[in-house]
Amino acid sequence: MDVTGSAVIVTGAASGLGAATAARFAAAGATVFGIDLQPSIDKAEPVGGVTLIAADVTSESEVQAVIDTIVDAGLPLRVAVNCAGVGWASRILGKEGPHSLDLFRKVIEINLVGTFNVMRLAANRMQQEPVATDDNARGVIINTASVAAFEGQIGQIAYTASKGGVHAMTISAARDLARAGVRVCTIAPGTINTPMLAGVTPEIKATLESGIPFPQRLGEPSEYADLAAFIVDHDYLNGETIRMDGALRMAPR
Repeated sequence: MDVTGSAVIVTGAASGLGAATAARFAAAGATVFGIDLQPSIDKAEPVGGVTLIAADVTSESEVQAVIDTIVDAGLPLRVAVNCAGVGWASRILGKEGPHSLDLFRKVIEINLVGTFNVMRLAANRMQQEPVATDDNARGVIINTASVAAFEGQIGQIAYTASKGGVHAMTISAARDLARAGVRVCTIAPGTINTPMLAGVTPEIKATLESGIPFPQRLGEPSEYADLAAFIVDHDYLNGETIRMDGALRMAPR
């Protein structure tokens, strides 16, 4: 599917995977509407073709307002990429007692419910667009899981549950949205060189890299963006979760 002259939504677009993905689709000729929280937007560098809009992915009204902005601009919505997420860690039983139920709910709310919220609202708009290919395709939705969905580490119970849910939604969503001409795929990144790792020491970074079979380095956000663009371009990819991890299989800790 060609995105030239179309609208693309990217969540978490102010930094990391989202920023790289937004820039990648803008370079391909799309008009990108990036969703993020205002504090993150305030720190972001401007990118041509990318409009950052403050919105909470868990809010129906705020996400719908972004979609309404796209409609008002007269652009067909062809792609939505869900990159927004949090990775707060805690064990089921820790030194302070059992895992906070509020923390667990919050991680699920942002990572899983937020992804579903954007997916359902974007798909609803996509089904109203004219077909874009000979196969009657109207749009593509790409969600972000994690290798933690398959090998959750100690302290990742909430994160693992949320990302496992994103992976589990993939085939069901693809089947649900087939009649609308909307494909759904998920990317499950391994250890990526995002701002969340900016504060780690060189020793910790080297330890992380040593556990990756090949290539023995951290992944780059640009590689995620390239894979997202490939999924959009490849019309026969649907209902699949693709690991992008250098053959990493996470150890318990």
